[in-house]
Order: sequence, then structure tokens, then C-alpha cells
Amino acid sequence: MQTLANWDGGPGPWILFFPLIWAAVVIGVVTVLRRTVWRGRRGPLGPWRAMDDVRPRSDSPIDVLGRRFASGEIDEDEYWGRLSVLDEQFGRLGKGGAA
Repeated sequence: MQTLANWDGGPGPWILFFPLIWAAVVIGVVTVLRRTVWRGRRGPLGPWRAMDDVRPRSDSPIDVLGRRFASGEIDEDEYWGRLSVLDEQFGRLGKGGAA
């Protein structure tokens, strides 16, 4: 330890700060990547989030009806009948006001 602290021709005690500097650089790069590039892949939790935790993007009644039809809960006639009613309430006229 005395050799590192010797200022007469030795590297000096500042050599002990190099590992700390590199650790700060690595942590900074990982932080920047997590906040920018990696967030776009799978959301705020990064690539470690399970796909089961992903909620549907939209819970509108028309989307729920489409999922029920796709899963086989309702048949085609019931789907089209309910879709015509929902389209009047939540479709183009419901979102934008009067057409």
C-alpha cells in the first residue's frame, strides 16, 4: 500500500479512483439505455416483464365484443347483432359527435 501512496515516481493514490470512474461510466450508460432504447421494446419494466402481464391496449366495448367473438364465446349472428347496436353508440357517431 505504501507503493501506491508514494508520490516519488509512483502512480500515486489517485490510481485507486479509476475503478470508481469506470463503474460510474458503466452505470451511466446503462441508465441512459434503459430510459431511451430499452424502454421502447416492452414498456417501462424492460425486457424482464412477462407477456402475461400485458393488458389489451383498448377496452372499448367494440374491442371486447371482438375478443369474445374470436375466443368463441358468441357466434357470428350474435356478434353482428351486437356490433350494429354498439356501432350506433360507440362507433363513428359516438366519438365525434353529430356527423
